[in-house]
Parts: sequence; structure tokens; C-alpha cells
Amino acid sequence: MAGAKEVKGKIKSVENTQKITKAMEMVAASKMRKAQERVEAARPYAEKIRRTIGHLSHANPDFEHPFMVKREAKRVGMIVISTDRGLCGGLNINLFRKVLGELRHWEKQNVPVDLVVVGRKAASFFRRLKDIKAEVQDLGDAPKLEDLIGTIKVMLDDYRESSVDRVFLMSNEFVNTMTQKPEVQQLLPVEGGDGDKELPDYWDYIYEPDAGDLLEDILVRYIEAQVYQGVVENVACEMAARMVAMKSASDNAGEIIDDLQLQYNKARQAAITQELGEIVAGAEAVS
Repeated sequence: MAGAKEVKGKIKSVENTQKITKAMEMVAASKMRKAQERVEAARPYAEKIRRTIGHLSHANPDFEHPFMVKREAKRVGMIVISTDRGLCGGLNINLFRKVLGELRHWEKQNVPVDLVVVGRKAASFFRRLKDIKAEVQDLGDAPKLEDLIGTIKVMLDDYRESSVDRVFLMSNEFVNTMTQKPEVQQLLPVEGGDGDKELPDYWDYIYEPDAGDLLEDILVRYIEAQVYQGVVENVACEMAARMVAMKSASDNAGEIIDDLQLQYNKARQAAITQELGEIVAGAEAVS
């Protein structure tokens, strides 16, 4: 059995670790609330622009934008969104498993896949498996759309040039504090949707300058909005997962401290018993 002094040192070390994990838990909880607000603020815009695209596609069937043309999938592109930092449980690992499953799915069909990654963890993981066409890192806890536009444009240009025939967004969806799930969303070709079924058949927009230019701008903004939505949701997922992971780490540290404290008490009791035995033996020897 380890000596009392050695056990005391272990207890102090674990207590210091527990202080760090508790602090990280509180910081993650504070940041998560702000991240949730950004998620809630971004969702209405993304939903509204999706409905607008549905309206335009039904109101003007004579014009079909290249982003809405379905082609045979000979090559696909994926935008993968991960975190820049770790210590967030299995958030990134679960997403990477989903991505690897999609990669195997397309490889079985002999369809090459181009990757664009957002986040340091995705870049580090997938760089060992295949070439990455573009990447962006260190977006921080409050990402900005302008930091993503260059990376998104790489995939949009490839689709315009028919270098890829499908584009997917792979990211984590924030369900609640305890649940974050990896999701696959098709970005291109854009599906027009049903529009608004309550509108009369003669309903239409007045276009300025024309339907083609308008739809081009809206579709690009739609793709950017979906990727930005994925990034802000991933930040909320990261903070929630880190808060839960750090709480679990703090609880585990508390259990270790209790076990070490029991071990320390036993070692201290054994030392006291030994000292008393030595005193009694010494007294008997003198007498």
C-alpha cells in the first residue's frame, strides 16, 4: 500500500484537475446559451429563403437554374463541419463515423468524393485519408459568414463547372443539451420544394432585373445560409457536449478523490498503529 504522503499528493493532483474541469464546465455552459441564441436567430432566415426558392421554382417553370438541375452522380463533394478544439466527448468522432460511412457508400459505386472541411479536427482527421480541396479553421465561438464564403465558393464553382454532380453538407444538429446528432443534407442540386400550397395558381413575383439573376443571387445566399447554419449549430453542439463531458470528468474526479481519501485514511491508520506498537514495545523493553 502506498504511503500516506504519496496518497495525499495524488489527492491534491486530482483536486486540481477537478477545479479545471469544473471551470471548463461553467465556461461551456455560459457559451452554450449564447450559441443557442445564434442558432435560433439563424433558423428563421434559412427557412424563409428555402420557401422563397420553392416559390420561384414553381412560379417560373420556364427557367431552370444550373444549381437546380439534377445530374447523374459521377463525382460528389462534401462539406464537413467539425470543431477546432477537443474535450467535447464523442461529438467529432460520431460525425466522422457518419462521413466515413458516406465515403464508403460512394466508393462502392465507384464515385470519387471531394472534401471541403471546416474546423481543425476535421482537417487533421481527413488529411491522413485523402486530399482536401479547401479548409477553414479557427472561426471562434461566434463565426462570421464572410469567413466561410471562400471555402463555399470552391464547391459552388466545381458544381458550376460540372466537376462535381452532388454537394452534401455533413454537420452536427443541435437537438438539446444532451443530444447532438450528425446529419447529412444535400445542398446541390437544390430541391425546389412545394412552395406555399395556400397561394393561388396565378401567384408570381415581379422580377427586377430578371428571374435568372434573382434566382442566382438567392440560390448562392441559400447555400451560404445553410453552411452558416451548420457552423453555428456545430458551435452550440460543441459547447453542450463539452459541458456534459466536463461534468462527467468532474464527477469521476470526485469518485477518485473519495477512493484515494479512503486509501489515505487506511495508510494513516496503519502508520499510527505501527507507531503505537513501537512505543509499547519500547516501554516494555525499558521496564
